[in-house]
Formats: sequence, C-alpha cells, structure tokens
Amino acid sequence: MSSTDAAAAIRHHYDVGNAFFALWLDRSMTYSCAVRGAADDPLDRAQERKLDLHLDAVGAARAESVLDVGCGWGSILERLALTHRVPRAVGLTLSDEQAAFVRSRGYPGVEVRTESWQHHQPRNRYDGIVSIGAFEHFARPDEARPAKVAVYREFFTRCRDWLTGGALSLQTIAYADMDPAAASTFMQQEVFPDAELPTLAEITAAAEGVLEVTALSNGRLDYAWTCAEWARRLKANRARARELVGDEVVRRYERYLTLSSLGFRMGKLALYRITLRPYGSRWGA
Repeated sequence: MSSTDAAAAIRHHYDVGNAFFALWLDRSMTYSCAVRGAADDPLDRAQERKLDLHLDAVGAARAESVLDVGCGWGSILERLALTHRVPRAVGLTLSDEQAAFVRSRGYPGVEVRTESWQHHQPRNRYDGIVSIGAFEHFARPDEARPAKVAVYREFFTRCRDWLTGGALSLQTIAYADMDPAAASTFMQQEVFPDAELPTLAEITAAAEGVLEVTALSNGRLDYAWTCAEWARRLKANRARARELVGDEVVRRYERYLTLSSLGFRMGKLALYRITLRPYGSRWGA
C-alpha cells in the first residue's frame, strides 16, 4: 500500500474526532487490545498492563531512545517519557488528529512525526521499537501473498537496521480460523478501508533471516473482552456520541466493535504479541 493510500485509510477511521474516541476508550486513549489480569479488571488497568508488557519487552527501563510505529494518541510515548524517563521517544502516525493530541501534551523528550515507516529516516538508531496495531495497515486486500510478505519483510528489515541490537515488540490482529476471502466487506470498506490482516505464516516468512522471533503469544480472548468493553462504554455514551459524530457513525462503530469481539471469541481472528530481535543479539539473560 502506498503511503498516500495508507494515510487516507487511517484518517478515515482515526480522524473522526478525539472527543468521540475519548467517550469509550480508557483514560490513556489506548486503542488496542488490553491485557486482562482478573475478571474484575477495569479497562484502565488492563491497558496499563499491556503497555508495560511491550515496554518490558524492549527494555524501556534501560533505553536511551525508543521508536513507536503507529503511536496512536501517545500512551506508549507518555509512559516512556513520564514513567521510564527515556531521553528520546519518537512516534509515527498518519493521523493529524492523533499527532496534534500528542503534541499538545508536551511530554519531555517526545517527538511525533506524521509520516509512514517507509519514509522514516532516523538521525540515530533506537534501543527498542514498539508497534501496536499498525501492521494491519501495511498491505492491501488485493495483494497476493508474495507481495504482502515483501512489504512485511521490508518493515522488519528497516526495524533491524534501526535497532542498536534491542528488540521489536509487535502487536497485530491476524487471520486465524478464517479464509481471508471471507473477510467482511463492511470492515474493509466502511471501517478500515483497504486494510488487510496478515497470517502468522506470512509474518514468520517475512521475518525469517531478518529478525529472530523470541516470544509469541495469542491474546484473542483479551481482545474479545476489550472490544466488548469498548462497545459497552460507547453504548452508555450513545447520546453524546451522536451529538459529536452523528447517528450513522455511531451505529457503524457499534457494529464494528460487536463483530470484532465475536470474531476473536470464535477464533476467526487472532491477536499476536511477538518479540523479535536481530540474529545474534543477547536476550533472556
């Protein structure tokens, strides 16, 4: 997918308005799968647990610089700056609304760029890279498997070259017990235009010989719960949401969140959290 097409697709979904998303996301505006610890876990705590999982994977407590590819509204960047006090944290997004939101927070050492990973040319390398929920937008539905793998491989190659030897912590939705040809046209056309999910086989094929997979988990039931919680919160704030974006948009998001929760619960979709490192780097010591 070209960066221009990707930007248009991202803005279609994420530039609906920050106030709308704030009605149903958690305090940190984290728009990705949480990690549930207990049955009575509140959404805020479950999202904090997810952020910590990724930041621990890249060694944020010892890092001097970290890149966040697809930084959203900046929850990773906030934690890097205020909790771990990382001197340099760079976030990439294609959403003008998200970039403006993060810049308004004034986090020390944080730089947000409205650019794709394909155009990113860092001044210095990074000790770690986090990418949560961006990988799903790298390929197009009309691309054959070799083309998809080539795009993913380019991403992994760039990450390897940007790293000082640390880790990439990747989180992505993926096809599981589902034929990609059966993907919902509603999701691909009305919610995430031109987005295409990877399969685990495509991810590992793209990483082979570039980055070593050192950890992998599937949190699909976490995402089923997260989407259901978002849907519940949106429904509770439906009147205000309609004032902000109109009834059609609210109905579209409610349908998308409900379908997504069902897909994860049934095993049609997976939610992979993957740690990858350059071959030969030290880990697990």
